[in-house]
Amino acid sequence: MRVKVSRKAHFNAAHRLHRADWDFEKNQAVFGKCNNPKFHGHNYDLVVSVTGDIDQETGYVMDMKVLKDLIKEHIEEAFDHKNLNLDVLDFKSLNPTAENIAVVIWNRLRPFISAANDLEVTLYETPRNFVFYNGR
Repeated sequence: MRVKVSRKAHFNAAHRLHRADWDFEKNQAVFGKCNNPKFHGHNYDLVVSVTGDIDQETGYVMDMKVLKDLIKEHIEEAFDHKNLNLDVLDFKSLNPTAENIAVVIWNRLRPFISAANDLEVTLYETPRNFVFYNGR
């Protein structure tokens, strides 16, 4: 029997949506106010879900304390109160859109989740704008 367990987390971060190979006008046309040269911030909400079989000994799909610690170490400590463009190496050459942030989060966590389990990331940039990534 496969069951999905989820952990919520939160981080605040600044970013700028911008392509260095485009001129200001094209960046402005595509990214609008998100292209602000002085950056802008979001209060991101994150849901990380792991789907797998229930371990018959523990009753867990995954120990939620372990998941909590992984999110804290690899996501919250790396992203919280940071400028994603300037402070997080993953975004040195990757535009920090919500879509790309979700993929980076998934890639940072995947090595620590059993290969037998599925990993899903849902990232809320605002209460109404969110993205979902499951590695496919």
